[in-house]
Amino acid sequence: MMSSLSLNKESLIGGVTNPNEVFCSVPGRLSLLSSTSKYKVTVGEVQRRLSPPECLNASLLGGVLRRAKSKNGGRCLRERLEKIGLNLPAGRRKAANVTLLTSLVEGEAVHLARDFGYVCETEFPAKAAAEYLCRQHSDPTELHARKNMLLATKQICKEFADLLAQDRSPLGNSRPSLILEPGVQSCLTHFSLITHGFGGPAICAALTAFQNYLLESLKGMDKIFMNSTGNGHSTGESKPSEKDIKHRK
Repeated sequence: MMSSLSLNKESLIGGVTNPNEVFCSVPGRLSLLSSTSKYKVTVGEVQRRLSPPECLNASLLGGVLRRAKSKNGGRCLRERLEKIGLNLPAGRRKAANVTLLTSLVEGEAVHLARDFGYVCETEFPAKAAAEYLCRQHSDPTELHARKNMLLATKQICKEFADLLAQDRSPLGNSRPSLILEPGVQSCLTHFSLITHGFGGPAICAALTAFQNYLLESLKGMDKIFMNSTGNGHSTGESKPSEKDIKHRK
């Protein structure tokens, strides 16, 4: 996938200028009223939007860059792209389905992912969900099996989160060195390009919420064990009463 991506980029780039150069700034689509943010769009980002997997045409790119309604917007956009080495032919067809994420530039997509991560971390009711489900599975004969299931799930979830943490997809001005093997990284890069940097961090945020749920569930299981054994020591026998102790003496 990476090789075909590179070939398609080459056909678009030609003598492209510095990819870190700012091509334009666009207002955010999700900001409220007076707090509208502006996001810088680099030449590298425009290049990514014109390349696979999206292959945006002039109409869609103009909409993303807020130039769709300007007079002769499409022609002016193509002329400006040619000046920086990007050729966008008229009548070009897009390669990917348009979603709500298509309208977001990378800066806003990353901003959205960051805010989503914050909400998942601070507001997701992990403890309430864990306590509710622990009450549904409080059968003493199932406690050990359920705890083992939670521990195994926690391990698998951590492995997946660690994999996503090694994603080094291009975004903004960053060009980090690759960690994962090309076959895996190219698939993650495809997902990142389709979501403009939102997808990976959003999944990590959801995993964080799920991991918090697992942690609270394990705490709940420990409380159940404590309550069922009195002092937390599972001996398999009932604790002798003071009367029994006196009789033994």
